[in-house]
Amino acid sequence: MKIGIIVAMDKELRQLQQLFCQDNVRVEKCGIGKVNAALGAQRIINEFHPDVIISSGCAGGNGDDINIQDVIVGSEVTYHDVYCGKAIDETTVYGQVQGLPVRYTPDPYLLEKAFNLQTSSINLHQGLIVTGDWFVDTKEKMRSIIDKFPEAKAVDMESCAIAQTCYINQVPFISFRVISDIPLRDTDASQYHDFWNTIADNSFQITKTFVASL
Repeated sequence: MKIGIIVAMDKELRQLQQLFCQDNVRVEKCGIGKVNAALGAQRIINEFHPDVIISSGCAGGNGDDINIQDVIVGSEVTYHDVYCGKAIDETTVYGQVQGLPVRYTPDPYLLEKAFNLQTSSINLHQGLIVTGDWFVDTKEKMRSIIDKFPEAKAVDMESCAIAQTCYINQVPFISFRVISDIPLRDTDASQYHDFWNTIADNSFQITKTFVASL
């Protein structure tokens, strides 16, 4: 099985490149944001022809049960900053690109494998990941997102764009997001900076464990 892993930033790339040296696994950086994520996903599909694509990286967390270094497995992903209106199609909902799914769901086999991972050092949660072109560094911005998606467990800038590209190309995908900060409990993204300065090491081991299970 050929596995493509996509991350957004150099610091994430360095973490994951240390974990994978197999020829059947390619780890690539796409850059931050939805356009970069879609371009990166399409590039790895065209060049590497993976059987599975994993979106990996960090995200802001949401919920009383979510803490820094927990991992969210995206049982669903959607956009928090897309609205196509109802002028043409009254069935299109907030977060949905017209003509495409309301939410993208991972391949059931991959999702089952992810939910069955056993780890004593990492708290693993399943739930909705919402994606948008906004680094959430204020409580006000996070509240505006959660008002529309109260069930969201994580907020990132790439997962749904990767999911959409995989959907169009019929490539199975799944997203793992390590929680780097909890915006509703944070001030000026201090938790995010502390995450990279102090506790990011080994935060992406869950991705390695997942790949080994396939």
